[in-house]
Amino acid sequence: MFGIGMPELIVILVIILIIFGAGKLPEIGGAIGKGIKNFKKATKEPDEIDVTPDNKKIDPK
Repeated sequence: MFGIGMPELIVILVIILIIFGAGKLPEIGGAIGKGIKNFKKATKEPDEIDVTPDNKKIDPK
C-alpha cells in the first residue's frame, strides 16, 4: 500500500492520537466520512441549471 508498512502506519496513528487526542478522533473521522460522501454525491449528480424566471419588479425612481 504505497510503500507504507504496518510499523509506519502505527507511528502515524500514534502521532495523530497525540496531536488530536482520543476524544476528537471520532469527530474527525465522521467529518472525513461526510466529506467523502458529499464528494461522491456531487460527482454522480448532473449539474443543475436554474431556469426559473426572476419575478422581481424593478421600481423606477
